[in-house]
Amino acid sequence: MKFIHTSDWHLGRQLHNEPLLDEQAHMLEQIMELAISQAVDALIIAGDIYDRAIPPASAVELLSHFLDRMITDHGIPVVLIAGNHDSHERLGFGSQQMARSGLHIYGPLCAAVQPLQLGDCFFYPIPYAEPAVVRHLLQDDDITTHQQAMAVILQQVMTHDSQGLPKVVVAHCFLDGGSESESERPLSIGGADRIDPTLFQPFDYVALGHLHGPQYRGEAHIRYSGSPLKYSFSEAKQKKSVTLVELEAGRPPIIQQLPITPRKDVRVIEGFLEDLLLAAKSDPTPEDYLMVRLSDTQALLDPMGRLRSRYPNVLHLERTGLMSRQQGEESGRERIKKGELEMFSDFFGQVAGAPMTEAQQQMMTSLIDELHKGELQ
Repeated sequence: MKFIHTSDWHLGRQLHNEPLLDEQAHMLEQIMELAISQAVDALIIAGDIYDRAIPPASAVELLSHFLDRMITDHGIPVVLIAGNHDSHERLGFGSQQMARSGLHIYGPLCAAVQPLQLGDCFFYPIPYAEPAVVRHLLQDDDITTHQQAMAVILQQVMTHDSQGLPKVVVAHCFLDGGSESESERPLSIGGADRIDPTLFQPFDYVALGHLHGPQYRGEAHIRYSGSPLKYSFSEAKQKKSVTLVELEAGRPPIIQQLPITPRKDVRVIEGFLEDLLLAAKSDPTPEDYLMVRLSDTQALLDPMGRLRSRYPNVLHLERTGLMSRQQGEESGRERIKKGELEMFSDFFGQVAGAPMTEAQQQMMTSLIDELHKGELQ
């Protein structure tokens, strides 16, 4: 059995208010090409198909077109589960009818795990399992944590007779020790969402979703594929991919990461403004989505506008140099007033093209003193 494991597509998401649907369409094309070239027997999507419970119509249309081509044109079955971002009921609409065509959608969590045999392998899809939902479904008041909820569900998988075929669990959850990113929505507060990876050790492969960085926890076969696109600047250094898995009864899985290359990368660049503007002339990918951290400590005139003249997709600007300088300044009113005068002097010099005269400095000093007196009244 050979399949691609992916997750956390977040279709319809934006990055700092920048729509990413074109990037997501390009990403889906690459996943389809990999599925075809690798001759996989199935595509597994471990949750967070959409970015929110009611996705934009354009995201729904994109997914519909992708699934139709995968299943109808190329005959590749697709198994997908709901994540914490998805509306389980909306995602699961018509799932029984769709299963006949090869699209296996698991939206709402059921009291009994529903094993699915594809080829020489059994899959056990487990949509995002909120403890309160599991407690209600199983009528078990002792279930209060994610750990307890998952342990009860996996017990069903353990006791299911797979007739000697490999068992693959598909789940959307947070394993203890996992490496997080800023773009992931917390499942709960205070660490109650953590699940011990050892719960998953008995199975042949565990296809996980929720964490956006590709990683495994505990054992190599207990794995997050990670999101195939970068959804925050905290993911800038991650190498995005999908996971190719080959399974054969009685043998450990063969696991390989297949890279996904975006049209526009998500990067963080830092340095002095003039140096960055100069470097832009030789930058091979100036249209990437950028966070810029400026080292300049003086006031700057329209740094965002100047940067966007060279890097059109600067989405966020941080004045790290100025922040560092301010943090290192001595406290006290006189020091604050001196800093304000210096900043205004720098600004005046850039706008007027000449330094302030002594009379202008005296006038500005008097104005700053009057403002601070007003604050103290």
